[in-house]
Amino acid sequence: MADIKLAISALLTEIAAWSSLRMLHEHSDGALLAYLVAHALASVLFAFCLMPWASVSRVASQQRLALAALIALVSFTIPIVGMLGCVAALVALRRYRGRDMGRKFPSMQLPEFDQHQLSGNSRRQTGLKTFLSNPGAPVASRMRAMVALSTVSGRIASPMLRTALTDSSDDLRLLAYSMLDSKEQQISQIIHSEQQALQQAVETEGPSPLGPRGIQAAWALSDLYWEMIYQGIAQSDVREHAISQSLHYCLMALEQRPKNALLHLRKDRLMQLTQNYTQAQNAYEMALALGLAPTRVIPYQAEIHFLQHNYSQAQKLMYTLDATQALPRLRPSIQYWSAA
Repeated sequence: MADIKLAISALLTEIAAWSSLRMLHEHSDGALLAYLVAHALASVLFAFCLMPWASVSRVASQQRLALAALIALVSFTIPIVGMLGCVAALVALRRYRGRDMGRKFPSMQLPEFDQHQLSGNSRRQTGLKTFLSNPGAPVASRMRAMVALSTVSGRIASPMLRTALTDSSDDLRLLAYSMLDSKEQQISQIIHSEQQALQQAVETEGPSPLGPRGIQAAWALSDLYWEMIYQGIAQSDVREHAISQSLHYCLMALEQRPKNALLHLRKDRLMQLTQNYTQAQNAYEMALALGLAPTRVIPYQAEIHFLQHNYSQAQKLMYTLDATQALPRLRPSIQYWSAA
């Protein structure tokens, strides 16, 4: 609580200060000086009188002199009203902040460090692209990170490797080019072997209709060319060639498997890539009719409407999906379009 003695002293000194103003009608400089000195002393006493009220937190207690100086300054520059204002401010401060403001936050125990994360031979995918494109990072560390991409999915690794092709480091560019070329060569070799298998199947089983071995080879060739597109290995004209070849072999397999929903879905995706949206929508309807899960088909239908700027229809399609039955990477899109 406030010091009663200081309060009484401040009050008496302030009264004495105002009493000296009676001599101002004589235009006495001494009277004005006496008032200022007495009023300043009363302001200081009043400030120290209120200090117990101002110490509502640990920080305020450490700055007692600064708070006392502020109260004294306000009281001196605004007589009477300034004092009343300081009292009102301190009452409000204690009421709304209280002594709980001085308590420390409770300490939290840190989780146990996972030693499995401290692995020098592997890196997480998160932030890997930023690290590879950081010219300030050591080249040796960036090359080790790039080597780690060999264990990452091609769809994720290929864009990072293509970004590294424009890097200022010659070693990094050569490594990225060799890794991309290696991925392409691996798929190309399998394509060559499957083409030979298809040719042998045609010679033994006949070209029309294709036999079981021929259908299997055609299906595998469609998958391989699609993999080149999906992983981003095929670019520009090579990508257009891969799309046409994948569609060609997919249609060959569909001739003998017209009720296969997965082949229809592959056909749909390839037609969508060629911007043949009308036929793609019809093929998607066929895939749904053949029993393919809506979460595997409807997002592609919604994508076509989105590309055609038909956003209301895209929202309607996405709204029909059940987020609990969709893949985790698709759930944010479903939630976004359902809340729009």
